[in-house]
Amino acid sequence: MAVRHFLSLLDFTPDELRALIARAIELKALQQQHACGEPLKNRVLGMVFEKSSTRTRVSFEAAMAQFGGHAIFLSPRDTQLGRGEPIEDTARVLSRMVDAIMVRTFEHEKIERLAAHSRVPVINGLTDLVHPCQLLADMQTWFERHGDIAGRTVAWIGDGNNMCNSYINAARQFDFALRIACPEGYDPDPRLLAAAGGRVELTRDTQAAAAGADLVVTDVWASMGQEEEQARRERDFAAFQVDAAVMDAAAPESLFMHCLPAHRGEEVTAEVIDGPHSVVWDEAENRLHAQKALLEFLLAD
Repeated sequence: MAVRHFLSLLDFTPDELRALIARAIELKALQQQHACGEPLKNRVLGMVFEKSSTRTRVSFEAAMAQFGGHAIFLSPRDTQLGRGEPIEDTARVLSRMVDAIMVRTFEHEKIERLAAHSRVPVINGLTDLVHPCQLLADMQTWFERHGDIAGRTVAWIGDGNNMCNSYINAARQFDFALRIACPEGYDPDPRLLAAAGGRVELTRDTQAAAAGADLVVTDVWASMGQEEEQARRERDFAAFQVDAAVMDAAAPESLFMHCLPAHRGEEVTAEVIDGPHSVVWDEAENRLHAQKALLEFLLAD
């Protein structure tokens, strides 16, 4: 059987993704009863981090521990990647020693090369192109509150970054309409936009994007590695903050999500992220449960 990788949402079918969400919800309930079992006993996850993280590292490590397995954290200082070893060679070696590899890096091309030479599943813990594990958690959070998201409307407000790109893929896979409001010069990946066709609409107007939306999502204005652009981005994104007016334009039962960390007073006001529409803490916790479902799908006998 061919090795399955999870580099983007497009690697799984819509039915597989929905099954993962359902299983994540089930695993969350089992965890609360301390009844998850150990389906990954003696399995090992190698975690390669070229970008730092709180939620990604803790959620994957906790997932493996709760499933009876083990996770090994590897930073650039801990591997020969940091000293110039080819990615292909690292993949060949690691995949003979661990049962799966999770990678959090910059260029998406790196994880594609690693997966191409790995004997075991490779999971995208974030690249500059997409962040599919976060979308599993986001979709779980929505499904828990409102059921299937098919036919609903999602508003993305802010940078056309890896999270925005991931929502474009999610619109295709989960069959919802996506409105993206971002300033000129910060559009999402044009290839992903083109592939999504009529499911995605691009605008420069936050109110137009949010009007009647069931879910409003944003992210930081300057992602990791863009800190030197902070001042310019603050000017360019000044009209793209999610505030009370934006949420008032959305549907009455709308939800607000943010993958965190958040900068209150920049991309979102404290009134919104700490308010009644916000589900960001459930969303963060669900990284654990969604990734447990993913690991089980890829690894369990």
